[in-house]
Amino acid sequence: MLRPLLLAGLLLAAAPVVHAQEPAHPTYGPRLEGYEYPFPVRTFAFTSQRQALEMTYVDVAPTTAPNGRTIVLLHGKNFCAATWAPTIEVLAADGYRVIAVDQIGFCKSSKPEAWQFSLSQLAGNTRALLDSLDIERPIIMGHSMGGMLGIRYALQNPDAVSRLVLVNPIGLEDWQAEGVPYARLDAAFEGERRTTFDSIKTYQRRFYYDGDWQPRYDEPVAMLAGMYAGPGGEIVAWNQAQTSDMIFTQPVVHELPNLRVPTLLFIGELDRTAPGAARATPEVQARLGRYDLLGRRTVDAIPEARLIAFPDLGHSPQVEAPDAFHAALLAALGSAR
Repeated sequence: MLRPLLLAGLLLAAAPVVHAQEPAHPTYGPRLEGYEYPFPVRTFAFTSQRQALEMTYVDVAPTTAPNGRTIVLLHGKNFCAATWAPTIEVLAADGYRVIAVDQIGFCKSSKPEAWQFSLSQLAGNTRALLDSLDIERPIIMGHSMGGMLGIRYALQNPDAVSRLVLVNPIGLEDWQAEGVPYARLDAAFEGERRTTFDSIKTYQRRFYYDGDWQPRYDEPVAMLAGMYAGPGGEIVAWNQAQTSDMIFTQPVVHELPNLRVPTLLFIGELDRTAPGAARATPEVQARLGRYDLLGRRTVDAIPEARLIAFPDLGHSPQVEAPDAFHAALLAALGSAR
């Protein structure tokens, strides 16, 4: 007969190992159904490329005496209009009317099955929205992909922009010309289908935040990952693959000298974002995404530009150090009044 202690040991060894479960993340619909924005969401319906589309946005009135100016916020590829919420509140409290847009293919806006994405098209959609609201010469402010889009918007509409504000915009270098191989759209789609909360977080921790991570960074990641994991994950991934292709194949860096609007360039110098760089050789990767160098190069290329640098911050200074960023933003905007 087995001794009791030996029997107990055998039973424990045969028992299944129970691991602590990872915290569950929410899932959302393809138009971010299930996620509530902190401001009322409005819809701009229009026809484009032979189909009916809806672009959602928030329109926030000043919460103090109006200063008579409107600022339009353009989100990055891994962000939504809602992630601008702290900036919206600060600007509204300083007297601005604030418009924050979800571009087609993103967040709460339409996810078309067949639509040609281009920066020019997105800029045209945004201009049509602002025309419908009788907004004539707003400040255009874009972060990441939104900065790249803001540059295209200002190039297309130089007389309809009072000031351009760029926050760690991508597009300050031509990745394909620098040696990054092109990724076929089908391959990009397969890559997008593998996107999870953890893969987004890993990427952002490395390239956005210089290896650091704070709990407050989780929510915008969960918002994005929830659409990939939800019932419309396939169309979300397809549109994201299309927009990755758009970003890679439609550079704006060569046209920076053509900008004719006063420009503020906010740069977190620890940023190392370079779309597609993982496909390149180590030698090419090492020279891409150097925002400490790109900021200075860009401010020299734009005829009327001012650089506000944050040496200790990364891709999203408005998220990483909101108080410092917003103080610098209001001071820079105020000096132009």
